[in-house]
Amino acid sequence: MEVTYQIIGTIHSPFTDQDTTPIQSIFSEAEGTIEVFPEYAEGLEGVEGFSHIILLYHFHQAKGFRLLERPFVDGSKERGIFAIRHFNRPNPIGISLVEVVSVEGNTVRVRGIDVLDGTPLLDIKPYVRQFDHRDDVRSGWVDAKHIEEVKLKSFSPKDLREHEESS
Repeated sequence: MEVTYQIIGTIHSPFTDQDTTPIQSIFSEAEGTIEVFPEYAEGLEGVEGFSHIILLYHFHQAKGFRLLERPFVDGSKERGIFAIRHFNRPNPIGISLVEVVSVEGNTVRVRGIDVLDGTPLLDIKPYVRQFDHRDDVRSGWVDAKHIEEVKLKSFSPKDLREHEESS
């Protein structure tokens, strides 16, 4: 079976280098824009009513994939690619939860962007608290890393690597 997707737009951000891009949107205050191609702009109707949206995108700078990879927040041990959010995946698809600042025409201004500039956009989904929030969540190996206690100016691969080397 062959599966194909249409690129529906482009993500614009201040980030041009993987090594200095925040690893998750929760660690970013940066603003960016989501440019939806004109033929898909009508699909943005109603998006302004949501505080957050989920972006699905193609990791266009991924270099192949590995089934075991070192996560950025724990470079000491390789983990299965499906237990981490690394970009070198069999299907290089990324997700980000970002805050909607405004919607104007075919452009959505967002805050909390953690995506490289020029990234191809695959889809946008609204974040719906009643559907998407869960209590009593286990986060596997991430819980043991106590990420919430790590104090860094940014959670980029470079910053995390330097933090681990100095610890």
